[in-house]
Amino acid sequence: MTQSTQSVKRSKEEIESLILEFQNGNTSAQTILVEHYTALVASLARKYSRGRNFHEDMVQVGMLGLLSAIRRYDVDKGSSFESFLFPTVIGEIKRYLRDKTWSVHVPRRIKEIWPKINAIVDELTNLNQRSPKINEIAYYLGITEEEVLEAMEMGKSYQAASVDQPIETGRDGSLLTTLDVVGSQETRFEKVDQKLLLESAFHVLSEREKEIIHCTFIENKSQKETGKQLGISQMHVSRLQKKAIEKLRKELKIERNNRL
Repeated sequence: MTQSTQSVKRSKEEIESLILEFQNGNTSAQTILVEHYTALVASLARKYSRGRNFHEDMVQVGMLGLLSAIRRYDVDKGSSFESFLFPTVIGEIKRYLRDKTWSVHVPRRIKEIWPKINAIVDELTNLNQRSPKINEIAYYLGITEEEVLEAMEMGKSYQAASVDQPIETGRDGSLLTTLDVVGSQETRFEKVDQKLLLESAFHVLSEREKEIIHCTFIENKSQKETGKQLGISQMHVSRLQKKAIEKLRKELKIERNNRL
């Protein structure tokens, strides 16, 4: 059994040789490099996905950073590939977190301030053994208190809560979700009222006009299908339908005026 590519220890010279091979068109060299650094990229991604449910997304973003680093690394500069790889992968992940993971759209400046606020809050809390005040956060970040408050308020939109998330237990022991307690507008009452109003105007129509309205609007039949059912031409159906609609319009207008 051969040792996996990823577990093989490679020297700086071997890594640089593989990078040069890829940059000169050898795609198999890229495959070796990707396999070699997959575990490292995954460990970097884990630092930014801890407590989150999108670790796989972070790994994929980190792999894009790895591919970018392989393409852009300059062997002639003398520094190790890892020293170039780390900031490239982390930068890619941070950009993704800043631009793609907010549940709602917020200004870019808020996306940039929000992680800085989180970092300084942790730092000041450890330093002072208490939660920092707004003016302290603003002072250390060099921004106004209004900007801190705005960012903290919008920061609540980073990840929207699911409407299926349980919020409390009902009397029967079942879990209630946000969706269970959110009210909604009942539209059927309005439709019932409209139907009753429309039916009250039907007395102005002839029997044939009523049949055509019923076929075309209630049964959703085409004018051709309606004509075939009633034994008349499609053109005749069209004329009678137009006439019936005009009659109903006039009658409904009178009905509405009478209600006012």
